[in-house]
Amino acid sequence: MKVRLPLDQITSPAQVQGLSDGDLARLAEEVRQRIIEVVSRTGGHLAPSLGAVELTLALLATFNMEQDKLVWDVGHQAYAYKLLTGRAREFSSLRTFGGLSGFPRMAESPFDHFGVGHSSTSISAALGMALARDRSGLSHHVLAIIGDGSLTGGEAFEGLNLAGHMGRRLIVVLNDNAMSISPNVGALSLFLSRTLSRRWVRQARKEVLNFLRSIPRIGQKLAVYAMRGEWSFKSFFTPGMLFEALRFNYIGPVDGHDIPALRRHLEMAAAVEDGPVLLHVRTQKGKGYVPAEKNPVLYHGVGGFTPETGKPLSSPAAVPSFTSVFSQTLVELAEQDEKIIAITAAMPEGTGTDSFYRRFPERFVDVGICEQHAVTFAAGLATQGLRPVLAIYSTFLQRAYDQIVHDVCIQNLPVTFCIDRAGLVGEDGATHHGVFDIAFLRHIPNMALLAPRDENMLRHCLHTALLHNGPCALRYPRGAAFGAPLEDPLRLLAAGEGDIVQDGERVAVIAAGNRVHPAREAAAAVAEQTGICPLVFDPVWLKPLPERQLAELARKFDRILLIEEGVMAGGFSSAVLEFWNDAGLLRGQRIRRLGIADSFVEHGSQLQLRAQAGLRSSHIVQALLELLE
Repeated sequence: MKVRLPLDQITSPAQVQGLSDGDLARLAEEVRQRIIEVVSRTGGHLAPSLGAVELTLALLATFNMEQDKLVWDVGHQAYAYKLLTGRAREFSSLRTFGGLSGFPRMAESPFDHFGVGHSSTSISAALGMALARDRSGLSHHVLAIIGDGSLTGGEAFEGLNLAGHMGRRLIVVLNDNAMSISPNVGALSLFLSRTLSRRWVRQARKEVLNFLRSIPRIGQKLAVYAMRGEWSFKSFFTPGMLFEALRFNYIGPVDGHDIPALRRHLEMAAAVEDGPVLLHVRTQKGKGYVPAEKNPVLYHGVGGFTPETGKPLSSPAAVPSFTSVFSQTLVELAEQDEKIIAITAAMPEGTGTDSFYRRFPERFVDVGICEQHAVTFAAGLATQGLRPVLAIYSTFLQRAYDQIVHDVCIQNLPVTFCIDRAGLVGEDGATHHGVFDIAFLRHIPNMALLAPRDENMLRHCLHTALLHNGPCALRYPRGAAFGAPLEDPLRLLAAGEGDIVQDGERVAVIAAGNRVHPAREAAAAVAEQTGICPLVFDPVWLKPLPERQLAELARKFDRILLIEEGVMAGGFSSAVLEFWNDAGLLRGQRIRRLGIADSFVEHGSQLQLRAQAGLRSSHIVQALLELLE
């Protein structure tokens, strides 16, 4: 008989195999407490991981992770998996600079079989692994663990469709907790959550079982098949129908916190040899931590907090965030224009559109985790004279690139893209940094792009974008703004015209967006050290560029520094250099660029990552001094 192992002694998932159900239950409590303890210090995705503890233990007790392959969807729920696959002693470094990632990463552990961070990818990746297994003549299991929120994403259905068509052995575990980040929306969520009366179920069970048994030769087999799972007939006639139609063997729903039941049903899924299986598991987001159970939206992703109370460690910031200023301004503008419709993709709280929803519920749409649909849906609204505002994180807008080109920009429709979390976002790492949006938007014809330097300019930029006759995007960063006074009334910004925020001599700094204020600080420091005050120019418009002013700067200054919090390859500084070259304005000036190099940025605090990328005011000072040498 296996001896119970403390969490810190588990260095391999193989040690979980063979543990008794009682030992697994006790280990679940230890895992849950460790997650709460660490996330209370480092921040992270608390509620999703707490809800998947028993499921993780049952998976590791049933399957051999040395051979079998497991793909998590998004990875929000994978903290227990990290703890039980040899990373318990490192877990205190979660999401810290140089520490463990908050998401599965192949480079971090041989047990992370696929890197994730965005939703709806697991089934496609797992199906690819299953085909590779079969071509190699191997027999191990391949599993995809997908949340119900991720199942609303189109790629998940593309994966399900092909998996059913190919008929290969594949296990998809649907972790159904009625949540993505916010409560799920859409018909699919209602379908999965349907509850039928007990009287109806009993009657249907009796009548249909009798009918199935009456079918010659195959009747008894059909009846046994229909009774699979703990709530078999309810499952057979509600969510199960969808997956059976996609040629999946459907099992469930199963209580996702009942380890013995989970193990039984996972073993049942593993025994199916005639095609893919979907095991439907129902869990509670935030399970085992009362504050997270009561408010799973708040505790989906949290900063540091006091474990005993759940209260955040930090007091509310004195300076509002860019997101909150956007939220307030959008509501103000919507008060004046009933054509404004706000759209988000499962992120009302994160994008600040929850305030809009409370004020104008009939003019707000949360489409779920469906970024491609969100963009084309907005395009449809725009064709009918409405002014759709799509509030979305920069990293998630990447998922809808084709729709931006094909459905919005080719038709020159007035869709406003409010791109939150533009730039370096911090502890969520490479999958979440919003550093590509300038590069992938600026080259699309008809697209206009604004980069407000602070919260005051954000208000004017939003006002301008909503009056722009065509597609317009504005990008702004995560976190606290700069404390700039908010001006009224709102101004309409002239297209292709920037601001000289500080006059100067000898050297010019051209800084985009949130790097303007650090550039001003650096210019002041250089003036104090050298007596030379650099000029600081804010282009405001990244497209159309303020060409007249940029041309004047190129003629007047022979030492120029360009700064952006985005990739330099194809980014803002590339656009400026292209313009100067094509206009014949490059004449041997000393030009330097600061921005994100051609590499993915890992996780850490925003300050640490800006320091690593050379984007803080001290780095700007150093670059200016070198230019002045």
